[in-house]
Amino acid sequence: MKREMLINVSQPEECRIAIVEDQVLEELYVERASIESFAGNIYKGRVVNLEPSIQAAFIDFGVGQNGFLHISDVEPQYFRQAGIDVDDPSLYENNNSGFEFSGKSRGHTGRPRNKPPIQDIFKRGDEVLVQVIKEGIGNKGPTLSTYISIPGRYLVLMPALGRVGVSRKIEDDADRVRLRDTLIDLDPPKGLGFIIRTAGQGRTKKELSRDLAYLVRLWKVIARRIQTVEGPGEIYEESDMIIRTIRDIFSDEVDTIYIDQEEAYERAREFLKLVMPRHVNCLQLYQGKDPLFHRYKIEDEILRIQKRKVPLKGGGSLVIDQTEALVAIDVNSGSFRTDGTAEDTAYQLNMVAAKEIARQLRLRDLGGVVVNDFIDMRKDRYRRNVERSLRDALSRDRARTRILRTSPFGLIEMTRQRIRPSLKRSVFTDCPCCSGRGVVKTPESLSIEVIRLLMLACQRKNVERITVRVNIEVSAYLNNNKRRELTELEETTNVPIQILGSEALFPEHLEIDCRDKAGRAVAMAVSA
Repeated sequence: MKREMLINVSQPEECRIAIVEDQVLEELYVERASIESFAGNIYKGRVVNLEPSIQAAFIDFGVGQNGFLHISDVEPQYFRQAGIDVDDPSLYENNNSGFEFSGKSRGHTGRPRNKPPIQDIFKRGDEVLVQVIKEGIGNKGPTLSTYISIPGRYLVLMPALGRVGVSRKIEDDADRVRLRDTLIDLDPPKGLGFIIRTAGQGRTKKELSRDLAYLVRLWKVIARRIQTVEGPGEIYEESDMIIRTIRDIFSDEVDTIYIDQEEAYERAREFLKLVMPRHVNCLQLYQGKDPLFHRYKIEDEILRIQKRKVPLKGGGSLVIDQTEALVAIDVNSGSFRTDGTAEDTAYQLNMVAAKEIARQLRLRDLGGVVVNDFIDMRKDRYRRNVERSLRDALSRDRARTRILRTSPFGLIEMTRQRIRPSLKRSVFTDCPCCSGRGVVKTPESLSIEVIRLLMLACQRKNVERITVRVNIEVSAYLNNNKRRELTELEETTNVPIQILGSEALFPEHLEIDCRDKAGRAVAMAVSA
C-alpha cells in the first residue's frame, strides 16, 4: 500500500494536509490563517467568574474570550487550599487515562473522585495555569484543563504526573517492558512525568533520548515563562499545523511527504533533521506545473465531502446532517442489491456503510454525539459484525471514540472527540437567506404574514401611507393573489399601500415602512 502526505500551502491564507492511501483520500486537515487556533496552547489565566451550579470556573486567559474550566479538569495540586490531603488514596478512582504507569515516583494514576466544590478551590482573581483542550464553537468559549501535556514525537511530557507511562495502544508486552525500562534508564528529571506514545513503539534508546532531551529543554523555557509572565498571558504556543501533523501522524508507513512551498519545505526539513533525521529523505519539494491537490485529484474529493449525500459503492448512500451537538447519519439502500435475501442485502450494505462512515467522520472532523441509522437487520450475528466493522474502521482515528451496541431501533450511537469546529463550520458560514436552516418561506407564506402585519400597521396613529419591500416573487403573489384583500384594507383605513419587489432582496426579506403626512417615519416600522 502506497501512503503519501500532501501539504498544500501555496495560498498564504490556508494550509491543507491530505493523507492519501493508494490514491484514496483517508485524512484531511485544514487550517485558515484568519481563524486563530488555541488548542494545545498553555496560558496563565485569571478566574473571572465561578458557577457553583455547574461546578465550573470561567477563566480569562488573554485572548478576548473566557475559557470554561470544569471541576473534572482541575488538578489535585489546587485542592490543597481547600484543606484536602492530595495523597489520600481514597480520593482517587481507578486509572482510566489510557496509559499504564510505572517507576519509583510518588503519586496517583487516577483523577480525584471525591472533589471539593470548585468555589472552595478558586476565588475570583486567582491565577491558574491552563491548557486549551477544545476550541470554542459558536458562542461557547474554549474548554480548558489544568492537566498540562506537551507532546513530542515519541513522548508526552506531563509535568504533574511524576512517573513513567506507556500507551495502552502498544499491545506487545515485550516491547512495553523494553520501552518502560529504557525510559527509566534515561533518568528523566524528578518531578516530571512522561508517557511513551504509540509512535514510540519499536524505537531505540537513542531516539527516545533525543525526544526526552527536546521536551526537557522545552519545559525549562516554559517554567521560566511561568515565573515571569503576568496573567492573563500566553506561556506556550503549539507548533503550526505542518510541524504538528508531521510530528503526530508521520510514521514508517508514509512513503513520501510532498510540500508545494519552499519556505514551508525548509521548516519541515529542519524539524525532521532535529527529531527524525533518518526520515529526512522522505520529504520532497513539489515542483510540478499542476497544483499539488489537482495532480492527486484531491480537490474533487474535497468537493464531495462537503455534500450532504455520500454515494456508496454498488448503489446506496449516506445522508449526513450536522446540528450543534449531534450528527445524524442515515444509511439508504438506493439501488444496492445482492443475490441473497433482503437480510443479506441489508447486511452487505451496512458493512460497506460502516467503513465509509468512519472515513467521513475523519474527513469532515465531525464530533460530539453521532447517531448512525443502519438498515434494519434481524440476525444478531449480522448486527454484531456491523458493530465490529465500525469499531475496526474507527481504530485508526486519532480522536477518541466510544461506540454503543445496536439499539432495538437499529441505531448505533457513538461519541467522537471534538477538539475544534468541523470542516464544514470552518469552510462555510450560515446562509443569510435561511440562517442555516436550509429552507425559506414560500411566497404564499410570506404574503400571508405581510397581510397580518399590514392590518396591524394600518391601525397605527398618524400613518398616512405604507410601503412594503419584498422579494419579487412575494410582490407578484401579493399583487396578483392578495390584491382584493389589499384593496379592502386601503378602503377601510384610507391608507394607501405600495408593494415593491426586487430580485436583489432575499426570499424572506420583509420591510414595511410607515410614514406620516410630513413624510416622517412612524415609530415601530416593521422589518425582517
